[in-house]
Amino acid sequence: MLTEKQKIFVDEYLIDLNATRAYKAAYPKVKNDSTAAAAGARLLRNVKVQSYIEQRMKERAQRTEITQDKVVQELAKIAFSKGTDFVRVVTRTGYRPLLDDEGNVIDQEPYEYQAVEILNTDEIPEDSQAAIAGIKQGANGIEVKLNDKVKALELLGRHLGMFKDSLDINVTKKLEDFLK
Repeated sequence: MLTEKQKIFVDEYLIDLNATRAYKAAYPKVKNDSTAAAAGARLLRNVKVQSYIEQRMKERAQRTEITQDKVVQELAKIAFSKGTDFVRVVTRTGYRPLLDDEGNVIDQEPYEYQAVEILNTDEIPEDSQAAIAGIKQGANGIEVKLNDKVKALELLGRHLGMFKDSLDINVTKKLEDFLK
């Protein structure tokens, strides 16, 4: 059974997963961040606290219907969207004036040029719409801001265990190499 303060700690921790802030909220007399960080880390290692966190996270997942699969699917939509889902290159016709020897306009000559055209939102594939962070009218026309594709790929790669963040702390070997 958890104490009331431990329950408050868990409730606060689940807001933003910040143990230091959660500890200071549960134990308001603690003002020092390093003290709160150490104590918060200790609480997170407590088996009863861990169990309560897991229970509360499961309840939240059921209540919100947010699952790991849904999160991964949304990241995949962002990661695998393509520029051509949002814009297309089109050929347009423009006209330049034809001048006589005195500089007077006597006719117009057509010429073709390429332009980028933003698709109407109803033309954008539904899966790709998840990649859109915002659309606004800017000084140079309509601006489409996309979510960070590289970050989505990184998060998916981490989820799949593709990236191993590790620190080599073999000091003896490194010192021997240094002294050679």
